[in-house]
Amino acid sequence: MKNAIIQLVQQALDGLKADGSLAADVEASINIERTRDKQHGDFASNIAMMLAKSAGCSPRELAQKIVDKLPASPDLVKAEIAGPGFINFFLAADSSQRVIEDILASTDNYGRSAIGKGKAVQVEFVSANPTGPLHVGHGRGAAYGASVADLLEAVGFKVHREYYVNDAGRQMDILASSVWLRYLELCGEEIAFPVNGYKGDYVWDIAATLHRQNGDNLRHSHESVFIGVPEDEPDGGDKEVHIDALIARAQELLGDKHYRQVFDLGMETILADIRRDLEEFGIVYQDWYSERSLMHSGAVENAIERLKMSGHVYEDNGALWFKSTDFGDEKDRVIVRDNGQTTYFASDIAYHAEKLERGFDRVIDVWGADHHGYVPRVRAALQALGDDDAKLDVLLVQFAILYRGGEKAQMSTRSGEFVTLRELRHEVGNDAARFFYVMRKCEQHMDFDLDLAKSQSSDNPVYYIQYAHARLCSVKRQLLEKNLSRDIGRGQASLSLLTESHEQDLMTALAKYPEVVEKAAINHEPHQLAHFLRDLANCVHTYYNAHVFLVDDENLRDARMNLVEAARQVLANGLKLLGVSAPESM
Repeated sequence: MKNAIIQLVQQALDGLKADGSLAADVEASINIERTRDKQHGDFASNIAMMLAKSAGCSPRELAQKIVDKLPASPDLVKAEIAGPGFINFFLAADSSQRVIEDILASTDNYGRSAIGKGKAVQVEFVSANPTGPLHVGHGRGAAYGASVADLLEAVGFKVHREYYVNDAGRQMDILASSVWLRYLELCGEEIAFPVNGYKGDYVWDIAATLHRQNGDNLRHSHESVFIGVPEDEPDGGDKEVHIDALIARAQELLGDKHYRQVFDLGMETILADIRRDLEEFGIVYQDWYSERSLMHSGAVENAIERLKMSGHVYEDNGALWFKSTDFGDEKDRVIVRDNGQTTYFASDIAYHAEKLERGFDRVIDVWGADHHGYVPRVRAALQALGDDDAKLDVLLVQFAILYRGGEKAQMSTRSGEFVTLRELRHEVGNDAARFFYVMRKCEQHMDFDLDLAKSQSSDNPVYYIQYAHARLCSVKRQLLEKNLSRDIGRGQASLSLLTESHEQDLMTALAKYPEVVEKAAINHEPHQLAHFLRDLANCVHTYYNAHVFLVDDENLRDARMNLVEAARQVLANGLKLLGVSAPESM
């Protein structure tokens, strides 16, 4: 109904332009909102106040002109002017019933729209370094990013989902060195494992594979490995200097070919595990984009050259710096270290420039909230390159904090003391994990309560919503069990019999669904849809508990069955957009 009113107002404005009351070139976005008080109608608009100056009259005068030009509609009883120039719209009593016909005709497509038609959006999310399994913190970014992408697609955008693979750089070198050191231990060497190495059991597993493939062929003695390597932190040294020296030693002793073998085994094993984890979580990407490919293609060097040509790069102490302070960043940033190696930031500059070169109308990055300081420097780089940084949206997601038995779980990839996303999924199920992760705004902290997620009670929102869907499915089964037939056409012709307050409330809620999907998509807020589904489930349970659906009166029975099917369809559609199943029985 909201879109129908927008069309009526647009026709009225076109009429005012035709008679000269409005200039032909006047454009405005028609804002229609539901009223909070039914005494003020069903919908209201401030369009007259927005265009009054252009029309050369007061808002109330323009509002009257708009009302006078509104085309006749069976859905609209009247339009009234209120306050300084609001227009309140009162709908016909049977207008809410038409939503049932719309839903039954549209089925899976109900709630979808074309407001993003013709626009391409890239959504990059998760993109965790392939240095270990995904943990429950990554899970929130995964669920949130996937839901944002699905919502944008539902309103017509062409969406490209992408995972940026950091398959180059220091963290991957630390992983490779950690794998090799564990391999040496499996060969019988006594190794003082570095504080800054990756310590999870998965590193042992990769090392064991390396040993099965190579036997002791990659073995070097403890003494040769640590020759010239500075002390680690427990012995009074610097842990960063220590691990960097071990990386250099591993590269020297293994040589390029064998070091690359260790490096690739670690990276490919973990990346395959991440891919499997996300696919099992219902998340599939169109592209897994390699950081290494940027280097091989020359994209990183090209970006650095473009920055040089723009005059925003300088050299200091052998390193190359980007003058990001020219664009409001707190300090300048290194893009090439004094040893000639490019930084992560240099790769990110090239990656974001390449994204825009691919022709996306918008680029959305979903990052952990700990990367908030990274946003201004990326924007600065795009501006320095002459690219339109307004096309970039960075959505920051707070990591979820998992509580088991009232105690907070640790989530450190480096130490290996973390709860994996896979463990969480196996414990609470995909549905609860996907739903719980998007219940709050992405920038809000989240405590993930395992006990609540596993409970079968009305306090558990995902169980409550799924149970509402299952209850509605049970009504269809009861119809068959009682050997009753259903006539959809007769039900549509009998919708005027749906006069109970619970039925009116349910129809009103169903009519709001397309608006909720649109707002959730445009604002990147899947929690709006999650809250709507919780409220809709409440309407369903209230209706189910208060009324008998399979009554003797076949007209009323069919009308109620149509309403039941419409409510079931909307619950299923909404859950699907959040990556949650809609069970038919529970």
